[in-house]
Amino acid sequence: MDRARGTYSVQSVLKAFDLLEALAAEEVNVTIPFLAQKLDLSRNKVFRLLATLEDSGFIERDDVGVYRLGLHAFEMAQHILKSASLIRLAHPVMEELARKHDEAVYITVMNNDEVLFLDMVDSFQQIKAVDMVGQRFPFFTNAAGKAIKAMSSPDIIRHMGRRRGGKNGLLDLKQLEKELHEIRKNGVAIDVGGVGDGICAVAVAIRDYAGKVVGALTMLAPSFRMLQERLEQEIIPSMREGAEILSMKFGYAKVPAY
Repeated sequence: MDRARGTYSVQSVLKAFDLLEALAAEEVNVTIPFLAQKLDLSRNKVFRLLATLEDSGFIERDDVGVYRLGLHAFEMAQHILKSASLIRLAHPVMEELARKHDEAVYITVMNNDEVLFLDMVDSFQQIKAVDMVGQRFPFFTNAAGKAIKAMSSPDIIRHMGRRRGGKNGLLDLKQLEKELHEIRKNGVAIDVGGVGDGICAVAVAIRDYAGKVVGALTMLAPSFRMLQERLEQEIIPSMREGAEILSMKFGYAKVPAY
């Protein structure tokens, strides 16, 4: 084991991963003796690992002591596959938008009422926003979160109740409801300062084959470059087109109005 791995890895966590891999590879009759032999661990150690993973829902045990992967493991796998698919399909669209406007373009998703900046194609500008990949923000603080929620949850305000919102104490739900209504009407969310001082964000929701919102294309740039005329004539039309193209890749077909 190299020094970096020895410094930063926890042995029990690594063994838990080995155990999950063993469960995924075997189809039937995975027992404690079998896992102890396969992983070269004591039965007591295997039992403790299995008990921890079972409590977390990652594995299940039947009445005769046979173990298998649990629902939580399958749910996590689905999230990973979904994120990987989203990045793979979104990246070419993001590259085209980033090169066309020379601004940073992200794919963002919702996770437990927080927006996660999942992937980015950066600009070549000397002055640009900091890299947000991996960063999370409460959905109601930024354009990406509002775009996703506005297009996926028309009655989100009714379910929120009283919620605190940063420096200003209680979130102004009436104001948020008004903002979400405007986003639904216009199909685009714009904010300045939601993810950082002086940063302008433009976000458009992406849908899948069932019409479900799966994320948002989001452009971030210093606000001094995002003037109203540029936003209206260049950025917003391109972002809408990019989101439509990406939604079509996910099988979404917009129903024409009659």
